[in-house]
Amino acid sequence: MGSLSKLLKKQDALLVIGAAASVCSWILLSRSSKKSRQKMKEMQYVINQKQSGGSEKIRLDGRFFAQLKHLLGVVIPSPFSCEFGFLVLVAATLVSRSMCDIWIIQNSTAIESAIIGANYELFRKNLGRFLTAMPIMSVVNNLLKYGLDELKLRFRTRLTNYLYEQYFKGFTYYKINNLDNRIANPDQLLTADVDKFCSSVADLYSNISKPLLDIVIYVQRLTAAIGAQGPGLMILYLIMSGMFLTYLRRPAGKLTAAEQKLEGEFRYVNSRVITNSEEIAFYQGNIKEKLTTLSAFDKLVDHLRKFLQFRFSMGFIDNVVAKYFATVIGFTVVSRPFLDKTNPLARKSHSERLEDYYKSGRMLVKLAEAIGRLVLAGREMTRLAGYTARVTELSKVLKELNAGKYQRTMVSDATDVAGNKISRKIPLIPGSGKMITQDRIIKFEHVPLVTPNGDVLIEDMSFEVHSGMNVLVCGPNGCGKSSLFRILGELWPIFGGTLTKPEKGKLFYIPQRPYMTLGTLRDQIIYPHTESLMRHCGKKDADLIHFLNCVELGYIAEREGGLDAVADWMDVLSGGEKQRIAMARLFYHCPQFAILDECTSAVSVDVEGKLYAYCRDVGITLFTVSHRKSLWVHHEFCLHMDGRGSYEFKKIDGDTIEFGS
Repeated sequence: MGSLSKLLKKQDALLVIGAAASVCSWILLSRSSKKSRQKMKEMQYVINQKQSGGSEKIRLDGRFFAQLKHLLGVVIPSPFSCEFGFLVLVAATLVSRSMCDIWIIQNSTAIESAIIGANYELFRKNLGRFLTAMPIMSVVNNLLKYGLDELKLRFRTRLTNYLYEQYFKGFTYYKINNLDNRIANPDQLLTADVDKFCSSVADLYSNISKPLLDIVIYVQRLTAAIGAQGPGLMILYLIMSGMFLTYLRRPAGKLTAAEQKLEGEFRYVNSRVITNSEEIAFYQGNIKEKLTTLSAFDKLVDHLRKFLQFRFSMGFIDNVVAKYFATVIGFTVVSRPFLDKTNPLARKSHSERLEDYYKSGRMLVKLAEAIGRLVLAGREMTRLAGYTARVTELSKVLKELNAGKYQRTMVSDATDVAGNKISRKIPLIPGSGKMITQDRIIKFEHVPLVTPNGDVLIEDMSFEVHSGMNVLVCGPNGCGKSSLFRILGELWPIFGGTLTKPEKGKLFYIPQRPYMTLGTLRDQIIYPHTESLMRHCGKKDADLIHFLNCVELGYIAEREGGLDAVADWMDVLSGGEKQRIAMARLFYHCPQFAILDECTSAVSVDVEGKLYAYCRDVGITLFTVSHRKSLWVHHEFCLHMDGRGSYEFKKIDGDTIEFGS
């Protein structure tokens, strides 16, 4: 008794220490949360604020199951797909795993019975069976792991291909980042969220199907051993506890979605520093950027800590309800037939009753574990609801953008320079204009020059350009030059009127900072064509060398090791070389019209003149934005925008005032 009382005292002391540690941890967490909130108050910022009627509630309801059904239809396209085959494989291994568990219970009970009964032959026989079955059970376990991992990978492949098919359809990748402001970080959704969704679905398949299978098997075995009342009580407890815990876990889906959103914001803030590192360095803005970055991190940490506290609270309730109390129910259920004097078990010997109790008890423990896992699977399903909502939102936005619909904060009240409200004759509706495809002509007929958010730059624009009529576009910054080209390139919607232009492939755009793709030197010239498409079009490497010589870059191929040379061309080439590579790209494609947006600002005047002369020789009609007076001689017409809503399109003659330097 003395030793027992000492043991109890030690256990009481451990309980007190554990409780004190829990209270201290809670206090520390609360204080750190307050500090994080104080830090966030010091730094405020907005990242692509989503405009909606209200935050959507994420919970396990009909909407969630409809979204999940749609996404499952994407990752499992048919019963004859490989993904469905792996589902069957995982199901088969789960059945095998459950049968192995039952066999282990029976074999272990037989080994223990042989030990207690001092039956050496029976002990050796059952132990030999266990050793023989070990490789089979190991194969089953690893086959289950392989099947689940392969299932996750195949799900991710299917869903990624499906989303990227929409993302890179037309100009959707541009529109989701520049026109629509519903999704702040599509890269986060396309990578991390898709991966987590697929992993969550595959794990949930295993975590639900295995406990369900175990429940069916153990209920059947226990009903035969101790009657139907015991398993029935356990199933009733499963239903009641599942409903109770599902109700308490409702905030988990919303917290999961918010976590992924904040993770995306933190990644975006870091990517901004990388993208604008030179400008930040010139301003010496490292301290400011550090504050902004750490503020985004503090917001993420504060949310993760709240989520951690929620999971701590739910974990406590989960353990009590799904594990410990389920064990109490299990002991109560399994004890009833053994304590009942009228039960047939009472007439068996002590060793037989002990063996039956071990078998029934272990199966009941397994049943309780299965019920606990099934109840806890609700927690994972709630997290899955968060991933499902985000991936579904991405898919929905991509489909709407492909259909020409976008949502953006619009300029509600337009004003003139004096601040007076401007009344519009025609309401501004995105996509309400008409587009006609016709070769060798660009014609604006009463087309308003409007930004995607409804800011009107020019209310009514009309002019006509045929092939061979080179146009110089000029005007102050913000007057609408780039907006005009974005409408021409079909990046922005038309808010009215009629635009006649060639199809996309016959209109080429070259910006001031040319884009250099990943790949070979050949890829830089033929972009966005591939080498096989280049050969199909009848072009040869000799033609590419000719284009390089035309832009006076013939030495590049020799210096870098030929057209097959691979390098980081953004770093290898100078600013002027990149601009001339872009002109060689223009010569390769030889479109009907080309938009040159300050694309020769880093090229010498004499080389620039040769480039424009070559364009005229091969029949490329130019729309040029430039501040160089030397380029006026290469153009016949001028489109001047004054930045106050007016424009003038006229032929260049001796009386035309030349702008620029």
